[in-house]
Amino acid sequence: MRTDSSPGTLPAREHLPAAGAGTPVLDVVIPVYNEEKDLKPCVRRLHEHLTRTFPYAFRITIADNASTDGTPHVAGRLAERFPQVRSVRLEQKGRGRALRTVWSASDAPVLAYMDVDLSTDLNALLPLVAPLISGHSDLAIGSRLSRSSRVVRGAKREFISRSYNLILRGSLQARFSDAQCGFKAIRRDVAQVLLPLVEDSGWFFDTELLVLSERAGLRIHEVPVDWVDDPDSTVRIVRTATDDLKGVWRVGRALATGSLPLDRLARPFGDDPRDRDIEDVPRGLARQLVGFCVVGVLSTLFYLLLYSGFRTFTGSQTANGLALLVSAVANTAANRRLTFGVRGCGGAVRHQAQGLVVLGIGLALTSGSLAALNAATSDPAHSTELAVLVAANLAATVLRFLLFRAWVFPDRDRSPETASARQDAPAASARQDATLPLQPVRAPLPARPSRPSDHEPRDFR
Repeated sequence: MRTDSSPGTLPAREHLPAAGAGTPVLDVVIPVYNEEKDLKPCVRRLHEHLTRTFPYAFRITIADNASTDGTPHVAGRLAERFPQVRSVRLEQKGRGRALRTVWSASDAPVLAYMDVDLSTDLNALLPLVAPLISGHSDLAIGSRLSRSSRVVRGAKREFISRSYNLILRGSLQARFSDAQCGFKAIRRDVAQVLLPLVEDSGWFFDTELLVLSERAGLRIHEVPVDWVDDPDSTVRIVRTATDDLKGVWRVGRALATGSLPLDRLARPFGDDPRDRDIEDVPRGLARQLVGFCVVGVLSTLFYLLLYSGFRTFTGSQTANGLALLVSAVANTAANRRLTFGVRGCGGAVRHQAQGLVVLGIGLALTSGSLAALNAATSDPAHSTELAVLVAANLAATVLRFLLFRAWVFPDRDRSPETASARQDAPAASARQDATLPLQPVRAPLPARPSRPSDHEPRDFR
């Protein structure tokens, strides 16, 4: 996972401005490797569909992944035949490498790609890119697993696809439904920030891009598609599945260790209603309470298991102290990452030290409860000890949450400096608006002009 690149700042999501003369709004990339047979009918069909139905200027880019057959010749002939088609040659294989290369150099505000077999019905192309043009979404994917999708394919591929998506949901907490469908689109301004963070150059490229986008809080639009399996597909299922699982492990490890700079991407647009300040409602309180409760339940179960294990060879007080110490370290780490969204290693030691102070409070409560129980009866039952400990932990939970929220992981947005800056922001903005001229409202994208006649000059790139 690449961590040496600064992701920068994503711009505000808004309706795309009108493009300049000759600049396409949409650039559809078709990655190919030794596809001399299918390339020509694919491009001709796609070109005819876009010419007939797409209301903006477009471009079709053939990305040749180091083909060794006649694919480069076919691509060159198509580029000569259609002004809206161009061909790019890469000397190394890899679908991800092809997409990164073409997308990084494209001047179109919306970038898409599809497989050369055109298994996906092209009627889904306009619904795919429309939310990106309007500014509603950042990425868009075709989904074969939606309830309203209509899919024709064998049981083997169906099983592999659904199993892979279940793995993504279980290991990476992915919420998108179909990572492998070769029918996706992204806004160029978003791609320029995310592509440097994507390491894979093969088939796992799309999955990695989607996981990073979702973790960064970007909006992913899903379009149900009609999809017919290509029985002559050259994809090596076993090798692709193995590479995908390696990619899942790599990305999962990077997310778990906090080595990705996603904190600089999370909720970057400032147009999320959850980011608005509402009086008397602490920011993120509901989400933090849910996360804290989930972590607390798991920590309590972990603590009870540890206590039961330690209690088999030591006294109750020692077992309680050891179980609290181990579970407190795990609890602080889990709350740090999952409840309060602190990523990276910065401040981790300080947070653990503060967590141990909170542990001291919990130790005092639970140890005091055990002492009171032992004072009341000389030989209490093990189940009674557990019940007393559960009650003591519940009493300490509220205090622990308040200390975590106000002291260990304070919200930087509630700091005095931030509050002062927010109070000064409206006045500064008003002063700035008074000195700047009014900016014209950006018009929506113009409809694609009618095709010029053969005698008129054309300006396509």
